Amino acid sequence: MNATTRTGEVKSTEVDSNSAAVSEVEAGIRDFVRNDVAHLRRPASSLPGSADPVLEPSPEAAVNTVNSLIQRVAATSIAETENLISELESLRDLLHAEGQRVQREISGYAQLSQAAIKSTRMIADNVTQWKGTADGLRSS
Repeated sequence: MNATTRTGEVKSTEVDSNSAAVSEVEAGIRDFVRNDVAHLRRPASSLPGSADPVLEPSPEAAVNTVNSLIQRVAATSIAETENLISELESLRDLLHAEGQRVQREISGYAQLSQAAIKSTRMIADNVTQWKGTADGLRSS
């Protein structure tokens, strides 16, 4: 039941983070479009030929804006991916350590089993010798 609950929590967290990322991207795109077309909505006094100069965004500024937007959106995904990688690495280390422990346990059980077989053979040999000696004493 815990696995189901955990999976539900993970899916809920993923949906929440995805929704937040989508909202952030949409907001960034809206801001970018507003800034990009702002000169088109300026009053007639700021049109070319008027006394006030029109400030049009340069292509470099637009590229920088898009790059910063992409970096902000990607930062969350990158952080989550790095966290996932570190968790997987720690799980790999744990599994490696557990694998070594299990190998040691199996080796110990194998040695114990071999010792038990040797002891059983010695006991069986001794019982056979005693039986032979007892049969020899009865026959004489």
